[in-house]
Amino acid sequence: MNLNQFELLRVLQETDFNLSKAAEKMHVVQSAVSRQLQLLESELGTPVFERHGKRLLGLTPLGERVMQQVEQIHQAKKNIISMADDFRDNRNGTLHIATTHTQAKYLLPVPVQQFRQQYPDIKIYMVQSSPGNLIDLLHQHQADIAICTEKLAEDDRLILRPCYQWHHLAIVPKQHPLATAELSLKRLAVEPILTYSPGYTGRTAIEKAFNDQDLHPDIILAAADSDVIKTYVRLGLGVGIIAETAYEPEKDSDLVALDLSRLIPASVTKIAYLKQLYLPSYCRYFIDALLKEAQIKSGLAGLT
Repeated sequence: MNLNQFELLRVLQETDFNLSKAAEKMHVVQSAVSRQLQLLESELGTPVFERHGKRLLGLTPLGERVMQQVEQIHQAKKNIISMADDFRDNRNGTLHIATTHTQAKYLLPVPVQQFRQQYPDIKIYMVQSSPGNLIDLLHQHQADIAICTEKLAEDDRLILRPCYQWHHLAIVPKQHPLATAELSLKRLAVEPILTYSPGYTGRTAIEKAFNDQDLHPDIILAAADSDVIKTYVRLGLGVGIIAETAYEPEKDSDLVALDLSRLIPASVTKIAYLKQLYLPSYCRYFIDALLKEAQIKSGLAGLT
């Protein structure tokens, strides 16, 4: 067996076990792909793939275990290249960031600006998606770091860096009855609620707060984007519950922000990356800039 065969296994998984697509990505003919798989399985003495005729359906139980080792080999290869680039002080490349809309808009601008000043020749590729998908992007080596609040702590293959702690706010138009009323979860539960989609921006903390009091809020609109929530609050559809970082006093002066820190548990935004990942110096610089900006925004020391 050889490294090219291991790379072929990884590419086949990336292409949903499509032989022709894998051959195209490997820049070889399809017959060469089939031949390498035959040689590998012959050496192992057992199939790596489930098949229907000539079509690959997926991995066998052995194939699943082999693929875990292949991923480690692929990561080691990437780490060696990163180490060599660091040794040569190579300032070319790409920083891949996976995050949510809220973090991309309200937390990342200053660190990104500082990064560009320090590393002007390194490109930034930013993907915005759901927290669950951000984790997949890390494991698929399509992102170097992920930044979000939800899901990350559920994966023990990641290193987590607490970034900053924050609370939720309720937002209403100035003429809304809640603008001057005393807030409680029971009072909020009778209002139509506009907040984040499940799995986004502390939605878990919101649900827990209501569930703990056996309350069932009427969530009539859920979105991943804080600006979408604010738009529909302005139209009078109901009470918005958003991250405190998403409320901009100058831009949102037509809305009243109501503190929910007594009612909904605090959330913590985290930075995550693979445990076996070698972080290049430029990636470490970005993480440090991000943590510094987070401290400034939250006004909290010691979280990092």
